[in-house]
Amino acid sequence: MTADAPGTSDAPLILVTGASGYIGGRLVPALLAAGLRVRAMARHADRLADRPWRSQVEVVEADVEDAASLDAALDGVDIAYYLIHAMGGGRSFADRDREGARSFAAAAARAEVHRIIYLGGIHPESEQLSTHMASRKEVGDILLAGQVPAVVLRAAVILGSGSASFEMMRHLSERLPVMIAPRWLNNRIQPIAVRDVLHYLVGAARLEGALNRTFDVVGPDVLTFAQLLQSYARAAGLPRRRILTVPVLTPRLASHWIGLVTPVPTGIARPLVESLIHESVAAEHDIRDLVPDPEGGLTGVDRAIELALTRIRELDVATAWHSATPAGAPSSPLPEDPQWSGGIVRGDERQRHVDASPETLWEVIEGIGGTRGWYSWRLGWVVRGLMDRVVGGPGLRRGRRHPYRLAVGDALDWWRVERLERGHLLRLRAEMRVPGEAWLELGVVAADDDGAILHQRAIYHPRGLLGDLYWWAVWPFHGIVFGGMQRNIARAAETAQPTRTVARADTPQSPGTEESS
Repeated sequence: MTADAPGTSDAPLILVTGASGYIGGRLVPALLAAGLRVRAMARHADRLADRPWRSQVEVVEADVEDAASLDAALDGVDIAYYLIHAMGGGRSFADRDREGARSFAAAAARAEVHRIIYLGGIHPESEQLSTHMASRKEVGDILLAGQVPAVVLRAAVILGSGSASFEMMRHLSERLPVMIAPRWLNNRIQPIAVRDVLHYLVGAARLEGALNRTFDVVGPDVLTFAQLLQSYARAAGLPRRRILTVPVLTPRLASHWIGLVTPVPTGIARPLVESLIHESVAAEHDIRDLVPDPEGGLTGVDRAIELALTRIRELDVATAWHSATPAGAPSSPLPEDPQWSGGIVRGDERQRHVDASPETLWEVIEGIGGTRGWYSWRLGWVVRGLMDRVVGGPGLRRGRRHPYRLAVGDALDWWRVERLERGHLLRLRAEMRVPGEAWLELGVVAADDDGAILHQRAIYHPRGLLGDLYWWAVWPFHGIVFGGMQRNIARAAETAQPTRTVARADTPQSPGTEESS
């Protein structure tokens, strides 16, 4: 850990769990701007390496399923933010949520933490909740029942650049001028801008006394999700959307449709859809008596959408819904780990001399994916992406957070950046649905003649017979896919014009500058 956090030595020490996630990654600079000492917790600490605030906080690697790591993370902490939520895969996400909350509450009690702050969702008290909403509620109840006082903030739809709710709304509005939608799209919601969520989260750290209760946190506008879609269309300069509501679309069907039409995979879309089955309107506004409104007041829906769109257009999206892998997701060994010995590892390794400088070749590699594509058989990638979307995977629609800069932990279409040695090595781990584990490595080495050597390696660890059958089924296409990728990356570097300018995302920011929308 590094101990160069700003603030006075007597300022409270704040632990932010889920610091690599959408809210956690924005909360850290907001807390720093408030003059608080911050310790950022992540299951994979290297995913925080490129954050602008990394040198100003302590970083600890811990997992809610590992009591010893939690004890170390919570040692000396005054206030802890619990921003962890499982979203599927492996054991039941509800079981993981429950066990994680219990483990964290117990560890916080052992560490004599003064307060836990949790961000959940607004839900009606008298209705049967969806599985995901019930799990979020149960986590809050577990923390409230623990020995450490807890403040549970409950929000509805969060509007901000990169949020799953915003991306779902944005792509539905932009891609579907005519929509057939479920009838419950007419249920009322009370969205809140991400900047106001952060305002309340920071304010909750300053509350006095041993408060142990829930607070609803919402924006000033009440409308339906259908009206929210129209608000986006209006802000984006699109014609009014035509929405026909029908009673036959179940949450499962609707989430599969959203998974095909938007970048949000079915597994993420379903809890968002299920949250719309119930009205999400504040039952009380008590938090405003304890945490004054931000200067200028709370952000209305139109302004929140405008701010989010501005961030997207300026390539200044600080964090996105895919910033972190789901809690409880397995952490597979790296390809060179000794655990591989004795196991079956398939691979495709290629090397090529490139008549371009190592710096130019690296620029091409770091800009791969997203709108630039994969320098390979485009039809094959598109078809494989569509197949992945059909079975609930991310496909190719996640794109990139920034057009040419990557950071460890970034989602990149169906890959995730696992290792980044800028100028030398990019390792991507596949998150598409596949019977095994897969990686793609692209490396750059300087050649003796002022050129560069491109190293390309695809690695696949099959899972059982099905995994092996999958490998041999796609093996005949490797020459087209990986051979074409290597040739086209080399050609792009050899014909590139070194005119790339450094954008705002490359410039270190002061605390709090990336949290507003």
